[in-house]
Amino acid sequence: MSSPCDPKYASVGDVGAALMVVDSRIKALHSGTTADDPEHRALVEQYVASLGPEGADALLDGACTLIYMFMRWLRVVHEDLGKDVMEYVVPTLVATMRMMPKTFRPEVIPTMAALVIAAGTDLSPSLWRQQYGEWTEPELNALEATTVLLAEHINRVAGDTDFATRMVSEAISRMEEDGEEDDQG
Repeated sequence: MSSPCDPKYASVGDVGAALMVVDSRIKALHSGTTADDPEHRALVEQYVASLGPEGADALLDGACTLIYMFMRWLRVVHEDLGKDVMEYVVPTLVATMRMMPKTFRPEVIPTMAALVIAAGTDLSPSLWRQQYGEWTEPELNALEATTVLLAEHINRVAGDTDFATRMVSEAISRMEEDGEEDDQG
């Protein structure tokens, strides 16, 4: 039976823009810039504001697509090791969220965990979230941070600080190449 939250029904969104935000945050973390860095935050906010309402929605869908892609990769890696991704990733992620009260207000932690769990069970995080109405302001910051935490977790598992970004960039490139071949063929 197909679910209304099946990823095939979801908008992919602007994965490139979402990846750019995540990559800039990861680079800032590795350079010692804090999450409260006003200059970096202002640049991200200026960029998001320049997108307009439709672009902002596409960015949100793109972030959810990243969560889906990251959890799919983590699920495959864990299954190859005979482990359950939910058992190993979700508790660690939630514990990290709880240690970051400025970024993750307590009331958004269940939502962020549910987005990760939805993706880990092969459901679209954006369609799962959509059933509960519009995104709230506290969820937006937490969504960005959740995506960054997952990317950083993948980077640690892979032993490469750019692995998650490169993985998604390569997937986008392959999709674009396949699209060009379809257009020409």
